[in-house]
Amino acid sequence: MSIDPTDHLFEAIDERRDELVQLTRALIRFPTVNPPGEAYRPCAEFIGERLRARGFAVDYVRAAGTPGDNDRYPRINVIARHVGAAPGPCVHFNSHIDVVQSGSGWTVDPFAAVVKDGRVYGRGACDMKGGLAASIIAVEALLDLGKKLPGTLEISGTVDEESGGYGGVHYLAERGWFSPPRVDHVIIPEPLNVDRVCIGHRGVWWAEIETHGRMAHGSMPFLGDCAVRHMQAVVDRFERDLYPKLAMRRTDMPVVPSGARHSTLNINSIHGGQPETQGYPAPVVADSCRMVIDRRLLIEESIESVKGEMRELLERLVADRAGFRYTIRDIFEVRPTMADRNGPVARSTAAAIRRVIGRDPEFICSPGTYDQKHIDRVGKLRDCIAYGPGILDLVHQPDEYVVIDDMINSAKVMALAARSLLCGTA
Repeated sequence: MSIDPTDHLFEAIDERRDELVQLTRALIRFPTVNPPGEAYRPCAEFIGERLRARGFAVDYVRAAGTPGDNDRYPRINVIARHVGAAPGPCVHFNSHIDVVQSGSGWTVDPFAAVVKDGRVYGRGACDMKGGLAASIIAVEALLDLGKKLPGTLEISGTVDEESGGYGGVHYLAERGWFSPPRVDHVIIPEPLNVDRVCIGHRGVWWAEIETHGRMAHGSMPFLGDCAVRHMQAVVDRFERDLYPKLAMRRTDMPVVPSGARHSTLNINSIHGGQPETQGYPAPVVADSCRMVIDRRLLIEESIESVKGEMRELLERLVADRAGFRYTIRDIFEVRPTMADRNGPVARSTAAAIRRVIGRDPEFICSPGTYDQKHIDRVGKLRDCIAYGPGILDLVHQPDEYVVIDDMINSAKVMALAARSLLCGTA
Protein backbone atom coordinates (compact mmCIF):
# COMPACT_ATOMS: atom_id res chain seq x y z
CA MET A 1 0.00 0.00 0.00
CA SER A 2 1.44 3.37 -1.02
CA ILE A 3 1.65 6.08 1.61
CA ASP A 4 0.26 9.50 0.78
CA PRO A 5 3.16 11.99 1.02
CA THR A 6 0.73 14.45 2.58
CA ASP A 7 0.53 12.12 5.59
CA HIS A 8 4.30 12.51 6.10
CA LEU A 9 3.92 16.29 5.94
CA PHE A 10 1.15 16.30 8.52
CA GLU A 11 3.09 13.94 10.79
CA ALA A 12 6.12 16.23 10.58
CA ILE A 13 4.00 19.17 11.73
CA ASP A 14 2.35 17.16 14.52
CA GLU A 15 5.83 16.21 15.77
CA ARG A 16 6.69 19.90 15.98
CA ARG A 17 3.77 20.76 18.29
CA ASP A 18 5.94 21.63 21.29
CA GLU A 19 8.34 23.52 19.05
CA LEU A 20 5.46 25.53 17.61
CA VAL A 21 4.24 26.44 21.10
CA GLN A 22 7.71 27.48 22.22
CA LEU A 23 8.27 29.55 19.08
CA THR A 24 4.96 31.34 19.62
CA ARG A 25 5.87 32.04 23.23
CA ALA A 26 9.28 33.38 22.24
CA LEU A 27 7.71 35.77 19.72
CA ILE A 28 5.11 37.02 22.23
CA ARG A 29 7.87 37.80 24.74
CA PHE A 30 9.23 40.47 22.42
CA PRO A 31 7.06 43.45 23.47
CA THR A 32 6.81 44.88 19.95
CA VAL A 33 4.29 47.54 20.97
CA ASN A 34 3.30 50.08 18.32
CA PRO A 35 3.35 52.94 19.02
CA PRO A 36 6.17 53.64 19.56
CA GLY A 37 7.71 50.55 17.92
CA GLU A 38 9.43 48.74 20.77
CA ALA A 39 11.71 45.73 20.26
CA TYR A 40 11.41 45.61 16.47
CA ARG A 41 15.09 44.92 15.89
CA PRO A 42 15.54 42.03 18.38
CA CYS A 43 12.32 40.38 17.20
CA ALA A 44 13.34 40.67 13.53
CA GLU A 45 16.82 39.33 14.30
CA PHE A 46 15.37 36.39 16.24
CA ILE A 47 13.29 35.41 13.21
CA GLY A 48 16.16 36.01 10.81
CA GLU A 49 18.72 33.99 12.73
CA ARG A 50 16.35 31.05 13.07
CA LEU A 51 15.70 30.96 9.34
CA ARG A 52 19.32 31.62 8.38
CA ALA A 53 20.29 28.50 10.35
CA ARG A 54 17.85 26.56 8.13
CA GLY A 55 19.40 27.72 4.87
CA PHE A 56 17.48 30.92 4.14
CA ALA A 57 19.13 34.04 2.79
CA VAL A 58 18.12 36.82 5.16
CA ASP A 59 17.75 40.57 4.58
CA TYR A 60 17.03 43.24 7.16
CA VAL A 61 15.46 46.36 5.68
CA ARG A 62 15.08 49.53 7.72
CA ALA A 63 12.29 51.77 6.50
CA ALA A 64 14.25 54.97 6.95
CA GLY A 65 12.24 58.15 7.00
CA THR A 66 8.85 56.52 7.51
CA PRO A 67 6.54 57.70 10.33
CA GLY A 68 8.02 56.86 13.72
CA ASP A 69 11.40 55.69 12.41
CA ASN A 70 14.34 56.97 14.44
CA ASP A 71 17.49 55.56 16.00
CA ARG A 72 15.64 54.63 19.18
CA TYR A 73 12.74 52.96 17.35
CA PRO A 74 14.09 51.88 13.95
CA ARG A 75 11.55 50.31 11.58
CA ILE A 76 13.36 47.00 10.95
CA ASN A 77 11.79 44.41 8.64
CA VAL A 78 13.12 40.91 8.02
CA ILE A 79 12.75 38.95 4.76
CA ALA A 80 14.03 35.37 4.47
CA ARG A 81 14.27 33.58 1.11
CA HIS A 82 14.86 29.91 0.28
CA VAL A 83 15.43 29.12 -3.41
CA GLY A 84 14.43 25.63 -4.50
CA ALA A 85 16.06 23.01 -6.69
CA ALA A 86 14.44 24.17 -9.94
CA PRO A 87 12.79 27.30 -11.32
CA GLY A 88 9.25 27.94 -10.20
CA PRO A 89 6.95 30.42 -8.51
CA CYS A 90 7.63 32.24 -5.25
CA VAL A 91 5.24 31.70 -2.34
CA HIS A 92 5.56 34.34 0.36
CA PHE A 93 4.21 34.25 3.93
CA ASN A 94 3.98 37.75 5.39
CA SER A 95 3.25 38.50 9.05
CA HIS A 96 3.44 41.75 10.97
CA ILE A 97 5.42 41.64 14.20
CA ASP A 98 3.97 44.77 15.82
CA VAL A 99 1.20 44.60 18.41
CA VAL A 100 -1.12 47.16 19.98
CA GLN A 101 -0.80 48.40 23.55
CA SER A 102 -1.68 45.74 26.13
CA GLY A 103 -4.22 47.94 27.94
CA SER A 104 -6.05 46.95 31.11
CA GLY A 105 -8.25 44.02 32.06
CA TRP A 106 -5.71 41.20 31.75
CA THR A 107 -5.75 38.25 34.17
CA VAL A 108 -2.28 37.13 32.98
CA ASP A 109 0.92 39.00 32.17
CA PRO A 110 0.39 40.09 28.53
CA PHE A 111 4.02 39.37 27.61
CA ALA A 112 4.64 36.23 29.69
CA ALA A 113 3.18 33.93 27.01
CA VAL A 114 1.26 31.79 29.50
CA VAL A 115 0.15 28.34 28.29
CA LYS A 116 -3.04 26.89 29.75
CA ASP A 117 -6.11 24.99 28.61
CA GLY A 118 -4.66 24.31 25.16
CA ARG A 119 -4.04 27.99 24.49
CA VAL A 120 -1.14 30.43 24.42
CA TYR A 121 -2.05 33.77 26.01
CA GLY A 122 -0.44 37.14 25.38
CA ARG A 123 -0.61 40.38 23.47
CA GLY A 124 -0.12 39.42 19.84
CA ALA A 125 -0.83 35.71 20.39
CA CYS A 126 -3.84 35.94 18.09
CA ASP A 127 -2.83 39.03 16.08
CA MET A 128 -0.58 37.64 14.77
CA LYS A 129 2.43 35.93 16.29
CA GLY A 130 0.64 32.60 16.43
CA GLY A 131 0.12 32.87 12.67
CA LEU A 132 3.76 33.86 12.11
CA ALA A 133 4.97 30.88 14.14
CA ALA A 134 2.62 28.53 12.27
CA SER A 135 3.92 29.75 8.90
CA ILE A 136 7.54 29.22 9.97
CA ILE A 137 6.82 25.69 11.18
CA ALA A 138 4.84 24.97 7.99
CA VAL A 139 7.70 26.02 5.72
CA GLU A 140 10.37 24.27 7.78
CA ALA A 141 8.39 21.02 7.82
CA LEU A 142 7.87 21.26 4.05
CA LEU A 143 11.59 21.73 3.42
CA ASP A 144 12.66 19.06 5.91
CA LEU A 145 10.71 16.32 4.11
CA GLY A 146 13.69 15.96 1.80
CA LYS A 147 11.77 16.19 -1.46
CA LYS A 148 13.37 18.81 -3.66
CA LEU A 149 10.74 21.41 -4.42
CA PRO A 150 10.80 23.85 -7.31
CA GLY A 151 10.40 27.56 -6.84
CA THR A 152 11.06 29.78 -3.85
CA LEU A 153 9.69 30.10 -0.33
CA GLU A 154 9.81 33.42 1.52
CA ILE A 155 8.88 34.45 5.04
CA SER A 156 8.77 38.04 6.22
CA GLY A 157 8.25 39.76 9.55
CA THR A 158 7.20 43.34 8.93
CA VAL A 159 6.39 46.32 11.12
CA ASP A 160 3.79 49.02 11.66
CA GLU A 161 0.74 47.18 10.29
CA GLU A 162 -1.23 48.44 13.28
CA SER A 163 -0.47 52.04 12.23
CA GLY A 164 -1.02 51.65 8.49
CA GLY A 165 1.96 49.54 7.39
CA TYR A 166 3.97 52.46 5.99
CA GLY A 167 7.18 51.37 7.69
CA GLY A 168 6.57 47.75 6.72
CA VAL A 169 4.81 46.26 3.71
CA HIS A 170 4.13 49.63 2.04
CA TYR A 171 7.82 50.57 2.18
CA LEU A 172 8.89 47.15 0.88
CA ALA A 173 6.22 47.07 -1.83
CA GLU A 174 7.43 50.43 -3.16
CA ARG A 175 10.85 48.84 -3.60
CA GLY A 176 9.74 45.67 -5.37
CA TRP A 177 9.84 43.17 -2.52
CA PHE A 178 6.19 42.23 -3.11
CA SER A 179 5.99 42.49 -6.89
CA PRO A 180 6.15 39.98 -9.73
CA PRO A 181 8.40 38.39 -10.85
CA ARG A 182 10.08 38.32 -7.44
CA VAL A 183 6.89 37.09 -5.71
CA ASP A 184 3.88 35.31 -7.22
CA HIS A 185 1.61 34.32 -4.33
CA VAL A 186 1.19 35.79 -0.83
CA ILE A 187 -0.50 34.36 2.26
CA ILE A 188 -0.89 36.70 5.25
CA PRO A 189 -1.63 34.70 8.45
CA GLU A 190 -3.99 37.30 9.92
CA PRO A 191 -6.44 36.09 12.61
CA LEU A 192 -9.57 35.43 10.59
CA ASN A 193 -10.37 31.91 11.88
CA VAL A 194 -8.85 28.61 10.82
CA ASP A 195 -11.61 27.58 8.41
CA ARG A 196 -11.87 30.86 6.46
CA VAL A 197 -10.11 32.27 3.42
CA CYS A 198 -10.06 36.06 3.51
CA ILE A 199 -9.87 37.51 0.01
CA GLY A 200 -9.98 41.23 0.79
CA HIS A 201 -11.21 44.08 2.93
CA ARG A 202 -13.33 47.21 2.97
CA GLY A 203 -11.79 50.62 2.40
CA VAL A 204 -11.29 53.38 4.94
CA TRP A 205 -11.21 57.17 5.01
CA TRP A 206 -10.11 58.94 8.18
CA ALA A 207 -10.58 62.68 8.23
CA GLU A 208 -10.78 65.61 10.63
CA ILE A 209 -13.65 68.07 10.40
CA GLU A 210 -13.19 71.39 12.21
CA THR A 211 -15.97 73.89 12.81
CA HIS A 212 -15.01 77.53 13.42
CA GLY A 213 -16.59 80.09 15.71
CA ARG A 214 -15.72 83.36 17.41
CA MET A 215 -14.35 83.69 20.93
CA ALA A 216 -16.15 85.78 23.54
CA HIS A 217 -16.58 85.88 27.31
CA GLY A 218 -18.52 82.91 28.62
CA SER A 219 -20.91 85.20 30.48
CA MET A 220 -21.87 86.85 27.19
CA PRO A 221 -22.07 84.00 24.65
CA PHE A 222 -24.31 86.12 22.44
CA LEU A 223 -21.23 88.17 21.55
CA GLY A 224 -19.43 85.09 20.22
CA ASP A 225 -20.20 82.15 17.98
CA CYS A 226 -19.86 78.70 19.54
CA ALA A 227 -17.99 76.19 17.36
CA VAL A 228 -19.23 73.32 19.56
CA ARG A 229 -22.83 74.18 18.68
CA HIS A 230 -21.87 74.17 15.01
CA MET A 231 -20.36 70.73 15.48
CA GLN A 232 -23.58 69.57 17.13
CA ALA A 233 -25.32 70.59 13.92
CA VAL A 234 -22.91 68.37 11.97
CA VAL A 235 -23.73 65.41 14.21
CA ASP A 236 -27.43 66.14 13.81
CA ARG A 237 -27.10 66.05 10.01
CA PHE A 238 -25.22 62.76 10.29
CA GLU A 239 -28.11 61.29 12.28
CA ARG A 240 -30.82 62.79 10.08
CA ASP A 241 -29.35 62.45 6.59
CA LEU A 242 -26.17 60.37 6.40
CA TYR A 243 -26.61 57.36 8.70
CA PRO A 244 -29.92 56.30 7.09
CA LYS A 245 -28.26 56.43 3.65
CA LEU A 246 -25.30 54.33 4.80
CA ALA A 247 -27.61 51.74 6.35
CA MET A 248 -29.31 51.28 2.98
CA ARG A 249 -26.07 50.43 1.17
CA ARG A 250 -25.07 46.77 1.18
CA THR A 251 -22.12 45.16 -0.53
CA ASP A 252 -21.76 41.92 -2.44
CA MET A 253 -18.36 41.50 -0.74
CA PRO A 254 -18.58 38.62 1.78
CA VAL A 255 -17.65 40.89 4.69
CA VAL A 256 -17.90 39.57 8.25
CA PRO A 257 -19.59 40.25 10.58
CA SER A 258 -22.79 40.90 8.65
CA GLY A 259 -23.19 44.42 10.03
CA ALA A 260 -20.02 45.39 8.17
CA ARG A 261 -21.64 44.60 4.82
CA HIS A 262 -23.10 48.10 5.05
CA SER A 263 -21.26 51.38 4.71
CA THR A 264 -20.35 52.66 8.18
CA LEU A 265 -19.25 55.91 9.82
CA ASN A 266 -17.76 56.12 13.30
CA ILE A 267 -17.17 59.38 15.16
CA ASN A 268 -13.80 58.61 16.75
CA SER A 269 -13.52 61.76 18.84
CA ILE A 270 -14.68 65.35 19.34
CA HIS A 271 -12.51 68.04 20.90
CA GLY A 272 -13.83 71.56 21.39
CA GLY A 273 -13.05 74.76 23.23
CA GLN A 274 -10.14 75.80 25.41
CA PRO A 275 -8.52 73.24 27.78
CA GLU A 276 -9.33 73.32 31.48
CA THR A 277 -6.77 74.81 33.86
CA GLN A 278 -6.33 73.12 37.24
CA GLY A 279 -9.76 71.58 36.85
CA TYR A 280 -11.52 74.85 36.02
CA PRO A 281 -13.06 75.54 32.61
CA ALA A 282 -11.93 78.42 30.45
CA PRO A 283 -14.66 81.15 30.65
CA VAL A 284 -14.79 81.66 26.90
CA VAL A 285 -16.94 80.73 23.94
CA ALA A 286 -15.32 77.93 21.90
CA ASP A 287 -13.90 79.23 18.65
CA SER A 288 -12.91 75.76 17.38
CA CYS A 289 -14.24 72.22 17.56
CA ARG A 290 -12.62 69.22 15.88
CA MET A 291 -14.13 65.84 15.01
CA VAL A 292 -12.24 62.79 13.74
CA ILE A 293 -14.30 60.45 11.58
CA ASP A 294 -13.71 56.85 10.46
CA ARG A 295 -15.65 56.10 7.28
CA ARG A 296 -15.53 52.50 6.03
CA LEU A 297 -16.42 52.07 2.39
CA LEU A 298 -17.56 49.21 0.20
CA ILE A 299 -16.01 48.03 -3.05
CA GLU A 300 -19.06 49.45 -4.84
CA GLU A 301 -18.18 52.95 -3.56
CA SER A 302 -15.34 55.19 -4.73
CA ILE A 303 -13.23 57.21 -2.34
CA GLU A 304 -14.08 60.27 -4.43
CA SER A 305 -17.85 59.76 -4.02
CA VAL A 306 -17.46 59.20 -0.28
CA LYS A 307 -15.54 62.45 0.16
CA GLY A 308 -17.95 64.27 -2.11
CA GLU A 309 -20.92 63.09 -0.07
CA MET A 310 -19.36 64.48 3.11
CA ARG A 311 -18.53 67.83 1.51
CA GLU A 312 -22.07 68.11 0.14
CA LEU A 313 -23.50 67.61 3.63
CA LEU A 314 -21.19 70.28 5.07
CA GLU A 315 -21.91 72.72 2.25
CA ARG A 316 -25.64 72.35 2.88
CA LEU A 317 -24.94 73.44 6.46
CA VAL A 318 -23.06 76.47 5.16
CA ALA A 319 -26.18 77.40 3.21
CA ASP A 320 -28.70 76.57 5.94
CA ARG A 321 -27.00 77.63 9.19
CA ALA A 322 -25.99 81.20 10.02
CA GLY A 323 -22.26 81.58 10.64
CA PHE A 324 -21.40 77.97 9.85
CA ARG A 325 -17.79 77.61 8.68
CA TYR A 326 -15.69 74.48 8.47
CA THR A 327 -12.45 72.96 7.23
CA ILE A 328 -11.82 69.31 6.47
CA ARG A 329 -8.48 67.51 6.45
CA ASP A 330 -7.64 64.06 5.09
CA ILE A 331 -5.74 61.83 7.52
CA PHE A 332 -5.63 58.42 5.87
CA GLU A 333 -7.34 56.56 3.07
CA VAL A 334 -7.34 53.03 1.66
CA ARG A 335 -9.43 51.79 -1.24
CA PRO A 336 -11.28 48.47 -0.88
CA THR A 337 -9.55 45.42 -2.31
CA MET A 338 -10.65 41.89 -3.16
CA ALA A 339 -8.72 39.02 -4.72
CA ASP A 340 -10.24 36.40 -7.01
CA ARG A 341 -11.64 33.54 -4.95
CA ASN A 342 -10.79 31.28 -7.90
CA GLY A 343 -7.20 32.53 -8.09
CA PRO A 344 -4.33 30.12 -7.38
CA VAL A 345 -3.63 31.10 -3.77
CA ALA A 346 -7.29 31.20 -2.70
CA ARG A 347 -8.06 27.94 -4.49
CA SER A 348 -5.06 26.07 -3.06
CA THR A 349 -5.74 27.31 0.47
CA ALA A 350 -9.41 26.36 0.23
CA ALA A 351 -8.50 22.86 -0.97
CA ALA A 352 -6.03 22.51 1.91
CA ILE A 353 -8.70 23.54 4.44
CA ARG A 354 -11.02 20.85 3.07
CA ARG A 355 -8.26 18.26 3.50
CA VAL A 356 -7.14 19.36 6.98
CA ILE A 357 -10.31 20.69 8.63
CA GLY A 358 -12.73 18.44 6.77
CA ARG A 359 -15.26 21.04 5.66
CA ASP A 360 -15.72 23.62 2.97
CA PRO A 361 -14.08 26.93 3.86
CA GLU A 362 -15.94 30.20 4.10
CA PHE A 363 -14.69 32.93 1.77
CA ILE A 364 -14.81 36.24 3.60
CA CYS A 365 -13.63 39.84 3.51
CA SER A 366 -12.39 41.74 6.54
CA PRO A 367 -14.29 44.72 7.95
CA GLY A 368 -10.98 46.49 8.58
CA THR A 369 -7.86 46.79 6.48
CA TYR A 370 -4.60 44.89 6.67
CA ASP A 371 -1.43 44.74 4.58
CA GLN A 372 -3.09 43.18 1.52
CA LYS A 373 -3.88 46.77 0.51
CA HIS A 374 -0.20 47.53 -0.08
CA ILE A 375 0.59 44.25 -1.83
CA ASP A 376 -2.32 44.83 -4.20
CA ARG A 377 -2.21 48.59 -4.78
CA VAL A 378 1.53 49.27 -4.47
CA GLY A 379 3.13 45.93 -5.28
CA LYS A 380 0.65 45.24 -8.11
CA LEU A 381 0.36 41.62 -6.95
CA ARG A 382 -3.26 40.46 -6.97
CA ASP A 383 -2.84 36.84 -5.86
CA CYS A 384 -2.87 37.56 -2.13
CA ILE A 385 -5.14 36.33 0.66
CA ALA A 386 -5.21 36.26 4.44
CA TYR A 387 -5.38 32.94 6.25
CA GLY A 388 -4.34 32.21 9.82
CA PRO A 389 -5.17 30.47 13.10
CA GLY A 390 -6.36 33.37 15.24
CA ILE A 391 -9.97 34.02 16.24
CA LEU A 392 -11.14 37.35 14.81
CA ASP A 393 -13.20 38.33 17.86
CA LEU A 394 -10.13 38.20 20.15
CA VAL A 395 -8.14 40.80 18.26
CA HIS A 396 -6.88 43.65 20.50
CA GLN A 397 -8.79 42.27 23.51
CA PRO A 398 -7.41 41.67 27.03
CA ASP A 399 -6.47 38.02 27.62
CA GLU A 400 -5.88 37.57 23.89
CA TYR A 401 -4.96 33.97 23.04
CA VAL A 402 -4.39 31.54 20.21
CA VAL A 403 -5.59 27.92 20.30
CA ILE A 404 -2.71 25.45 19.90
CA ASP A 405 -4.76 22.96 17.86
CA ASP A 406 -5.70 25.79 15.49
CA MET A 407 -2.03 26.66 15.01
CA ILE A 408 -1.25 23.04 14.16
CA ASN A 409 -4.12 22.85 11.68
CA SER A 410 -3.26 26.17 10.07
CA ALA A 411 0.38 25.11 9.71
CA LYS A 412 -0.81 22.02 7.84
CA VAL A 413 -3.06 24.13 5.61
CA MET A 414 -0.26 26.59 4.84
CA ALA A 415 2.27 23.84 4.12
CA LEU A 416 -0.14 21.98 1.85
CA ALA A 417 -1.17 25.16 0.01
CA ALA A 418 2.45 26.19 -0.49
CA ARG A 419 3.38 22.78 -1.87
CA SER A 420 0.46 22.90 -4.28
CA LEU A 421 1.44 26.38 -5.50
CA LEU A 422 5.11 25.47 -5.92
CA CYS A 423 4.36 22.26 -7.79
CA GLY A 424 1.75 23.82 -10.06
CA THR A 425 -1.16 21.72 -8.84
CA ALA A 426 -3.19 24.65 -7.42
